Amino acid sequence: MTTNQPLSGYTLPVFACAAAVAALEYLKTRNQSIEQVSIDLIDPAETANIPIEQIAILTDNSALAITRSDPGDNLDLTRNTPIWAMVEWLDSSELPPTAYQEGARGNQLSDTIFIKGGEGIGHDQKTGQTAIYRYAKTLLLANIEKILPPNKSILITFILPQGKRLATRTSNAAFGIVEGLSLLGTTGISQPLTVPEQLEQYKIQLQEKAKKFDSLVFCIGENGLELAARMGISPQRMIKTANWLGPMLVCAALAEVKSILLFGYHGKLIKLAGGIFHTHHHIADGRLEILTAYCANLGLPTFDLQRIFNCSTAEDALQYLRELDAIKGENWVSRVYGEIAKTIDQRSQNYIYTHCEKNIKVGSVMFDRQRKIIIKSENADIILG
Repeated sequence: MTTNQPLSGYTLPVFACAAAVAALEYLKTRNQSIEQVSIDLIDPAETANIPIEQIAILTDNSALAITRSDPGDNLDLTRNTPIWAMVEWLDSSELPPTAYQEGARGNQLSDTIFIKGGEGIGHDQKTGQTAIYRYAKTLLLANIEKILPPNKSILITFILPQGKRLATRTSNAAFGIVEGLSLLGTTGISQPLTVPEQLEQYKIQLQEKAKKFDSLVFCIGENGLELAARMGISPQRMIKTANWLGPMLVCAALAEVKSILLFGYHGKLIKLAGGIFHTHHHIADGRLEILTAYCANLGLPTFDLQRIFNCSTAEDALQYLRELDAIKGENWVSRVYGEIAKTIDQRSQNYIYTHCEKNIKVGSVMFDRQRKIIIKSENADIILG
């Protein structure tokens, strides 16, 4: 009996880019027979043929195209969701367009290509910046620039009609992204993360990278991958682990890796300080319990411990500690998270030794929902050099 391999699909930025390419082509040619477009994925270096579901001229200067998300066998909540892209010519005398005035939710990719997040595209609650990230922008620039006529400028507006509703089922709000989904990802391929074969695929990737580097960076999700890259860490050293930190730590040790940097959102990594090495919330949670215990051990007063324990999220608890520091001139965040990071390192090293009798240096870096670093452990500073 044979078992079918899980099918990969494409990430949301790929479908957004395909819709934009189709709308631009239609605006240029009025060709009603555009049924699919070819997209250069950049990473990986291959081409994807993306079906176009609908296309239409809106005005003499604008067109709309619609694609539909297909993440393969990945249990992705965006499956089958429509992605709209509206492309409109811009008058050169009106550049930059009004969408790019201070506080507007737009991005300029080049002198002639502007993008904007419309309905269902999330934005940063603090800055107002549209949640369209580096890979999506790179993908758009590479694929749009080569088909944009000379001396022409365009504005691309992305719309996810189901974005607001779907966002309520994500952790976007924990990272300060509100009112919609993000065009987030570091690659064009959507792997089936929830099937057992994916762990084996991660291990294979790790083993390949371990042949080139004796120090690797573990990132639980896309936010960690993007922030680590912004900090100057080579993507070649990064490994996406999803929630399988325990098995991946052991795999790295068996591959003769000498040091590992754990890079992740504090609401995930904090679980390791409590001995939880599979971080999916369906397996175990305990974030607030762990944080409260460390606060208590460092002498935080009972009233404040109760406030921490009863917070809705780890992010709220972090904010409460920050407010205490600001009001009282203390340093609870540094002290508490410093101890947590130290314990994460120690417990990770012990976990590795218990399972394979290997000694590896493990460091940890934790960031908040604004993607700002909260703490780097001493081992992390050593590993980062």
